[in-house]
Amino acid sequence: MASQEIENLASALARLPGLGPRSARRAVLWLVKHRETALDQVIEALGAVRDKLVECHTCGNVDTRNPCSICADSKRDQKSICVVEDVADLWALDRARLFTGRYHVLGGKLSALDGVRPEDLAIDHLLGRVEQGGVDEVVLAMNATLEGQTTAHYIAERLDQFPVRITQLAHGLPVGGELDYLDEGTLAQALRARRPLS
Repeated sequence: MASQEIENLASALARLPGLGPRSARRAVLWLVKHRETALDQVIEALGAVRDKLVECHTCGNVDTRNPCSICADSKRDQKSICVVEDVADLWALDRARLFTGRYHVLGGKLSALDGVRPEDLAIDHLLGRVEQGGVDEVVLAMNATLEGQTTAHYIAERLDQFPVRITQLAHGLPVGGELDYLDEGTLAQALRARRPLS
């Protein structure tokens, strides 16, 4: 049995997504074993993030400066905004380096069951950004869930008053996916979104 301090560290790490109690204990053992080189770096990095972490007032991204590094990047396309449900979605899309515009984080998705209403999300802030002008396209990058698609349709209706092109991420068959292993919803979406080969 480890000391209470080590157990507390393992318990704290076990609350992180993707880490259960066993993985957390392995991480603690690795940190203890490499405390001369790694432990101080981890503590320093956590302290720096804790002290400097802010939410971007423009897009809702989480960064150590405001506006965030994406909004402050002058090389980004100012005319397109990609709307995502949360920061994890923003980071995933930006990591792919395929979208060169700006982002907007809603902070969730509409859900009657969970009591999430339009005013609980950053939808009005998005409309304000579009209303300021200079935006040609809004990409709705909601997850392919019922709530995500409901949110996308609601935002599209609200954006209809502005002279912007509204697009949505394609949904359907994943690359390398086999039809036999896909659920009916994915297959139905793929059939609805089919396009000509030439």
